[in-house]
Amino acid sequence: MKLPDSRASHWLLTVASGALSVLCFAPFRQFWLMPLLLALLFSLALAQPRARQAAGLGALWGLSAYTANFYWIYISLHDVGGMPAWLALPMTLLLPAYLCLYPALALGLAHRLGAERAWWTLPALWILSEWLRATVMTGFPWGNIGYSQIPEGPLAGWAPVGGVYLVAAWVALSAAALAHGARHGLRRAAPAMALGVLVWLAGMGLKTVSWTEDAGELDVALLQGNIAQEMKWRPETFAHTLQTYQQLLDQYPARVVILPETAIPLFADQVPPGVLAWLADSARAQGSELVTGIPYQDPQHAERYYNAVLALTSPQPVYGKDHLVPFGEFVPLPWLTGWVYRYLNMPLAGFSSGGAVQAPMQLAGHRLAFNICYEDSFGDELRAGARQAEALVNLSNLAWFGHSTAADQHLQLSQTRALETGRPMLRATNTGATAVVRADGSVQARLADFTTGGLRARVETRRGQTPYLRLGDLPILLASLLVLALAIWRRLRG
Repeated sequence: MKLPDSRASHWLLTVASGALSVLCFAPFRQFWLMPLLLALLFSLALAQPRARQAAGLGALWGLSAYTANFYWIYISLHDVGGMPAWLALPMTLLLPAYLCLYPALALGLAHRLGAERAWWTLPALWILSEWLRATVMTGFPWGNIGYSQIPEGPLAGWAPVGGVYLVAAWVALSAAALAHGARHGLRRAAPAMALGVLVWLAGMGLKTVSWTEDAGELDVALLQGNIAQEMKWRPETFAHTLQTYQQLLDQYPARVVILPETAIPLFADQVPPGVLAWLADSARAQGSELVTGIPYQDPQHAERYYNAVLALTSPQPVYGKDHLVPFGEFVPLPWLTGWVYRYLNMPLAGFSSGGAVQAPMQLAGHRLAFNICYEDSFGDELRAGARQAEALVNLSNLAWFGHSTAADQHLQLSQTRALETGRPMLRATNTGATAVVRADGSVQARLADFTTGGLRARVETRRGQTPYLRLGDLPILLASLLVLALAIWRRLRG
């Protein structure tokens, strides 16, 4: 395949490839498109005369892709957070501008290491860049190319084996094989193309494998209060919030009832006396165990407070969110970034971490491992809890992002975690996506977004371990490092 010669054409095609990547993820879910878009990017990058030009195209692709996928940051800053538009717009672009450094690094290094001939270097470098993007400065893994395949694509079958990074590796390998074929012809690229086809066929076969076994049925109700973010923390709306959840509790009785993240918008020790006991008594009267998201101050350490999950009907350990969101839940480098909060209506931004390993809660005879909002972006961090649990539960509040694609993208992350762990994922959210995800990543039931209601379901819990639960991300990362080391050795030999 002959590419256009002009630099402007290369830039235009790169921007288009990045922008169109949004169609590969939820809610559009065109999984087949991602390898084609990446193949175009790889072909353009490897056609550049110098490594820095290849890196430039990687940066341009990342800026385009991450802006298209994460445009909803503007909604949270301006529409909900109250930040003026003149500041919200550059702040929205700041994250894509930082994230684009990682594809730039991958493509620049691939070019320097001779990936034009050694096509297999590209997938390894891309995976390592994805891992770095999800790790450095607490990480931001949304937009990982592996998510584009979940759960519809054949490659999703690899998720229980090696997690989202293994899925991403096969996407990148398929793209690199296509780019290799386009540059050198099908005859020279036949082995690479055959490997790509084999990987996709194996994925289809793996989708039929059940890695875990039935651990009994759980009767659960997930409540969605639909409390507007701009009203949520106002003292005058507290009574309305309580009334909303009390009514939902009456309407949707179940053995376990779960309220969303910060459903009770006060610290537990600041809630008027008797209110939490009243909710607990209402739940007990219906034979329910009640769990809610609520800010919680550590009684032993007054300076520590958590974005927490609390079981109101039983003396369960408090789950405190471990992986906090920069700016949203803690202030990174406060001496440098603290000024941002002069322009941003952020009610809580100084939470403490609850700890990396926290025991599941025992509810209705089942062990449930909780995570809060953004935590289900990090598969490796959920493994410890998932190994001990029969189901995963995510409590979220995505009202910050309005009627955007953020809720659907977040649901796709939960679907990935369900596949990786072989556990169902229960999602209780304020405005959506409230849903029950089966262990195979499919959505069993979903409540309409931005509605007040409840989702009652009988959920098949699971026990046993997937390969991913045992080994995590380590195998694919080590394999990628080995390929990188081989490429460096080959380059040094000349």
